[in-house]
Amino acid sequence: MNGLYIHIPFCRRKCRYCSFVSQPCIGPPPAAYLEALLSHIRLYARVDWLKGEGREITSIFIGGGTPSLYDGKSLARLISACRDNFNCRPGLEISMESDPNSLSLDQLARCREAGLNRLSIGIQSFNERLLKIMGRSHNRDQARQAFCVARTAGFENINLDLMYGLPGQSPDNWRQTLNEAAALAPEHLSIYELSVEPGTRFAELSDRRQLTLPAEEEVIEQENLTCSLLEREGFERYEISNFARPERQCRHNLNYWRNGSYLGIGAAAVSCLSGLRLRNVEKTETYIKMVRQGLLPLADGEALSKEASFRESVIMGLRLLQGVSLTDLRLRYVLHPRDYYGPVLHNLIKRGLIAMDGDYMRLSAAALPVANQILAELV
Repeated sequence: MNGLYIHIPFCRRKCRYCSFVSQPCIGPPPAAYLEALLSHIRLYARVDWLKGEGREITSIFIGGGTPSLYDGKSLARLISACRDNFNCRPGLEISMESDPNSLSLDQLARCREAGLNRLSIGIQSFNERLLKIMGRSHNRDQARQAFCVARTAGFENINLDLMYGLPGQSPDNWRQTLNEAAALAPEHLSIYELSVEPGTRFAELSDRRQLTLPAEEEVIEQENLTCSLLEREGFERYEISNFARPERQCRHNLNYWRNGSYLGIGAAAVSCLSGLRLRNVEKTETYIKMVRQGLLPLADGEALSKEASFRESVIMGLRLLQGVSLTDLRLRYVLHPRDYYGPVLHNLIKRGLIAMDGDYMRLSAAALPVANQILAELV
């Protein structure tokens, strides 16, 4: 086991594009949920097959939702519980997601003292009009101030989340956001193209023909702007949606894209343990009740076949610019993509969309803008 994921599903409000398992929270987030997380950690810490050799934690990621709705003392308790109850590697990466208007200096200082060493701030845009369209609860000044507070608290590894392809967003709007983000000099940028997901407010508006998205050529221009501007600023694109300074790639997400093992704590969190996938119950009330009773709050599980796990490793690994290691695939599955995919892979290589580069199979530069379509052929 390499990663530990903690899910906190509460937000100030549900953003119009968000399809994650989260819920609006008026006032302070519930203390009962935090206590359930702590109990869940202790429950898993007693499970024999999560101990021993090969079960070392190399990264912890606290996501949501908006984990930073909790105060510093509560978050510090959570971080300390993870470190005290699991076999954590020295120097492990501990990340937390946050919103700009939920951060304070005292809160972040407590988290730093407990071991938090990577902060992700969900800015999404520096354009006030677009922030309102997305339903974000912060403004441009709060976004900039949050970054400054994080630096003052001692964070030397900060990620900013940004989005393009938004309703009413022009290439000039996007260039402005990129320039403002680069001027802050973060260590990492996660940059996502808007995807209108079922069940979201944007999906409802789209169904009513009340959502006007940029034309395809404008979205392509925004993506090209991203790559050229960030390369000039010293960022390396190491995954389809992620850019980092040298040695600042997100270790937790690298483990995910390499189909490594991770344990999920919290309502709706998923664990993946050597091909065994477990999903926790989604409703927070049910989650709290089960943990209080001393039960592991599992909703369902699935044991992936060797071939299903192989395909998953290929698809996720191809999201990395480096690609997926053929040696790793052979050692884990005794399979080679050429043999497994046959004519499908041969055709993609012939079209110049997939390259075999030494020990790695990767998407070509031409394939990156249409990566989802290419990966769908390999499912």
